[in-house]
Amino acid sequence: MQKENFKKSIYALPNIFTSMNIFCGFYAIISAVDSRFVHASIAILVGCVFDVLDGKIARATKTTSRFGIEYDSLADLVSFGVAPALLMFFWALKPLGRLGWLGGFLFMICGALRLARFNIASTSNTSSNDSNNFQGLPIPAAAGMNVSIVLFFSRLNINPESYKIFILIMLYILSFLMVSSIKYKSFKNAGLFKSMKFNKLVAAILIFVSMASEPCIALFGLAFFYIISGPFLFFLSYRKSKKKLKLI
Repeated sequence: MQKENFKKSIYALPNIFTSMNIFCGFYAIISAVDSRFVHASIAILVGCVFDVLDGKIARATKTTSRFGIEYDSLADLVSFGVAPALLMFFWALKPLGRLGWLGGFLFMICGALRLARFNIASTSNTSSNDSNNFQGLPIPAAAGMNVSIVLFFSRLNINPESYKIFILIMLYILSFLMVSSIKYKSFKNAGLFKSMKFNKLVAAILIFVSMASEPCIALFGLAFFYIISGPFLFFLSYRKSKKKLKLI
């Protein structure tokens, strides 16, 4: 009986998209080892698309399952944990030796811890399970920041050799943000067929135009502003709570 229930809980369509996510991560690893860093970055971005689609499809078709959640986390660890860590190591951090690969390892292990915490929160009724916010920086966003800086440097023909210490510090910051309790905006409930305010529509069009004209630069800007949005909103809420305490 338990075996039958397990078989019924495995749905084809969302798990095919998750499998494509793993494929992108594996291809990105191979490309990074072969020093094809732009190819690796694009593969990770395509993996992000598949990661969004598998969740959207599972919720839309009501085919979410415990198996799907666990499988998705394993795919995310490969595509957004291992692949970006190796990409950054081979692209910029290899000259730093042990310090370089330890930075990549820290990013990967913090990504794994972030996924484990997310899975626990998603299967419990705790207050941390908020559909509008993520607790800690999502691992796809952290991977997206790594990818965007590779594409940004490639677009402007900047040699990463001169910025390896800066890139290492960035990895440490991203690692900390993933395991922190800082909240980040979640776009899970966003949909194409929902009503939208006029200013949000204009902003979406402007983002689309910028992505179409200079995708590498626009992607870097979007990733950077999303990364700093968490600490910025945390600081604002901290100031508000401090003012309330003074008034009391």
